[in-house]
This record gives sequence, structure tokens and C-alpha cells, in this order.
Amino acid sequence: MHEISLVRSIFNSLEDEFSKEDLEGLEAIDLKVGLLSNIEPLLMQNAFAAVTTAEEKFQNVKLNIETVPIEIHCGDCGKNSIIENYKFACATCGKPNNNVVHGTELLIHQVHFRE
Repeated sequence: MHEISLVRSIFNSLEDEFSKEDLEGLEAIDLKVGLLSNIEPLLMQNAFAAVTTAEEKFQNVKLNIETVPIEIHCGDCGKNSIIENYKFACATCGKPNNNVVHGTELLIHQVHFRE
């Protein structure tokens, strides 16, 4: 399960960016996860719970996951389309397209701290 290593990487990134004192007030982490990122939100939540329990840090932190749909840009008509059912075609002109502009993300979008 690669989600456990991803959770640890998220914590490492936060520890590199914020002081120990700041992280003591951490309440929530918001992630943006694209449908093409090879991340299952439920497995990510389970990995988050497993890591916080085993390592006894960040135990009271909540993980929020926003799923980002697959979006393509059509070079022929210049429009963006949201992909449904993995049918990679422009919704406007119908031409096949694999120019993905969103949907591969795995981003720490926002962190929330106690005031």
C-alpha cells in the first residue's frame, strides 16, 4: 500500500515547512487528489489513521480529501472538458483527446491550525 509512504511524505513536507510549535496546533490537512493520481481516497484515509496511530503524532489531525476530476484541453476547438467514464474525447467537438490539464494532482492544498 503506497498510501502509507505518501502519508509519511506529507508529514515530512509539513515538518520541513513549519516549526514544531506550529505543528502542535495543526488541526487539519486538505489534499487535492486527481482521479488519475493512482490514489484511492478511502485507502489514503486508512493509511493516515494507521500512521498517526502507530507514530503517535498528529493523532488529532483530520485529513480532508477533495477529488479532482479529469479535465482535458482540446487543441482543435480550444475548449476544456471534464472526462466522464474515462472517455477521453472533447465534449464540444467530439474529437479524441488525451491532453490532460487536471486530474493527476496530489497536492497539499491547505493546512489548518488552531488560533
